[in-house]
Amino acid sequence: MALVKDVCRKVRSKNAGPFWVTIDLFFDGPESFRRYADDPAIGPEAFARLFGADPNLVKRYRVDSLDMVKVSYPRATPQGGVVERDLHCGQQFVRLLDVELASAAS
Repeated sequence: MALVKDVCRKVRSKNAGPFWVTIDLFFDGPESFRRYADDPAIGPEAFARLFGADPNLVKRYRVDSLDMVKVSYPRATPQGGVVERDLHCGQQFVRLLDVELASAAS
Protein backbone atom coordinates (compact mmCIF):
# COMPACT_ATOMS: atom_id res chain seq x y z
CA MET A 1 0.00 0.00 0.00
CA ALA A 2 1.19 3.48 -0.86
CA LEU A 3 0.46 6.71 0.98
CA VAL A 4 -0.73 9.82 -0.84
CA LYS A 5 2.48 11.63 0.16
CA ASP A 6 4.54 8.84 -1.42
CA VAL A 7 2.91 8.96 -4.88
CA CYS A 8 2.12 12.66 -5.22
CA ARG A 9 4.81 15.23 -5.94
CA LYS A 10 2.52 17.99 -4.67
CA VAL A 11 -0.75 18.15 -2.75
CA ARG A 12 -2.37 21.52 -2.13
CA SER A 13 -5.64 22.93 -0.89
CA LYS A 14 -7.25 26.29 -1.51
CA ASN A 15 -10.50 28.18 -1.60
CA ALA A 16 -12.82 27.58 -4.48
CA GLY A 17 -14.96 30.58 -3.58
CA PRO A 18 -16.38 31.37 -0.14
CA PHE A 19 -18.35 28.13 0.08
CA TRP A 20 -16.06 25.45 -1.42
CA VAL A 21 -12.59 23.97 -0.90
CA THR A 22 -10.48 22.39 -3.64
CA ILE A 23 -7.67 19.92 -3.11
CA ASP A 24 -5.26 19.18 -5.96
CA LEU A 25 -3.26 15.95 -5.99
CA PHE A 26 -0.40 16.06 -8.50
CA PHE A 27 0.86 12.51 -8.95
CA ASP A 28 4.56 11.86 -9.47
CA GLY A 29 4.03 10.53 -12.99
CA PRO A 30 1.67 8.79 -15.39
CA GLU A 31 2.11 5.36 -13.80
CA SER A 32 1.09 6.53 -10.33
CA PHE A 33 -1.72 8.59 -11.82
CA ARG A 34 -3.14 5.62 -13.75
CA ARG A 35 -2.86 3.39 -10.70
CA TYR A 36 -4.32 5.68 -8.03
CA ALA A 37 -6.41 8.45 -9.64
CA ASP A 38 -9.68 6.57 -9.18
CA ASP A 39 -8.84 5.04 -5.81
CA PRO A 40 -11.80 5.12 -3.39
CA ALA A 41 -9.38 6.25 -0.66
CA ILE A 42 -9.51 9.72 -2.27
CA GLY A 43 -13.17 9.52 -3.20
CA PRO A 44 -16.35 11.09 -1.81
CA GLU A 45 -16.69 8.73 1.16
CA ALA A 46 -13.15 9.50 2.26
CA PHE A 47 -13.83 13.24 2.08
CA ALA A 48 -16.96 12.71 4.14
CA ARG A 49 -14.90 10.95 6.80
CA LEU A 50 -11.90 13.30 6.74
CA PHE A 51 -13.60 16.66 6.22
CA GLY A 52 -17.22 16.13 7.23
CA ALA A 53 -18.37 16.80 3.66
CA ASP A 54 -21.60 15.41 2.25
CA PRO A 55 -20.34 12.66 -0.10
CA ASN A 56 -23.15 13.45 -2.54
CA LEU A 57 -21.71 16.95 -3.00
CA VAL A 58 -18.03 16.00 -3.38
CA LYS A 59 -16.82 16.57 -6.94
CA ARG A 60 -13.79 14.75 -8.32
CA TYR A 61 -12.10 15.62 -11.61
CA ARG A 62 -9.29 13.82 -13.39
CA VAL A 63 -6.88 16.03 -15.31
CA ASP A 64 -5.07 13.45 -17.40
CA SER A 65 -2.76 15.92 -19.13
CA LEU A 66 -1.30 16.96 -15.74
CA ASP A 67 -1.43 13.56 -13.95
CA MET A 68 -3.63 15.30 -11.42
CA VAL A 69 -6.90 14.82 -9.55
CA LYS A 70 -8.90 17.78 -8.28
CA VAL A 71 -11.45 17.22 -5.53
CA SER A 72 -13.86 19.94 -4.42
CA TYR A 73 -16.23 19.86 -1.49
CA PRO A 74 -18.43 22.39 0.33
CA ARG A 75 -16.93 24.18 3.31
CA ALA A 76 -18.49 23.42 6.68
CA THR A 77 -18.95 27.18 7.23
CA PRO A 78 -18.56 30.10 4.79
CA GLN A 79 -15.15 31.70 4.44
CA GLY A 80 -14.54 34.42 7.01
CA GLY A 81 -17.28 33.27 9.37
CA VAL A 82 -17.08 33.56 13.14
CA VAL A 83 -15.75 30.02 13.57
CA GLU A 84 -13.23 30.25 10.70
CA ARG A 85 -9.97 28.40 11.42
CA ASP A 86 -8.32 28.37 7.99
CA LEU A 87 -9.39 31.42 5.99
CA HIS A 88 -7.72 30.35 2.75
CA CYS A 89 -8.00 26.58 3.29
CA GLY A 90 -4.26 26.31 2.75
CA GLN A 91 -3.83 23.66 5.46
CA GLN A 92 -6.70 21.31 4.62
CA PHE A 93 -4.62 19.01 2.41
CA VAL A 94 -2.55 17.76 5.37
CA ARG A 95 -5.23 15.24 6.37
CA LEU A 96 -4.77 13.45 3.04
CA LEU A 97 -1.00 12.95 3.16
CA ASP A 98 -1.09 9.73 5.19
CA VAL A 99 -4.13 8.20 3.46
CA GLU A 100 -3.37 4.70 2.18
CA LEU A 101 -4.05 4.00 -1.48
CA ALA A 102 -4.60 0.46 -2.65
CA SER A 103 -5.88 0.46 -6.24
CA ALA A 104 -4.22 -1.73 -8.78
CA ALA A 105 -3.61 -0.55 -12.31
CA SER A 106 -6.55 -1.30 -14.54
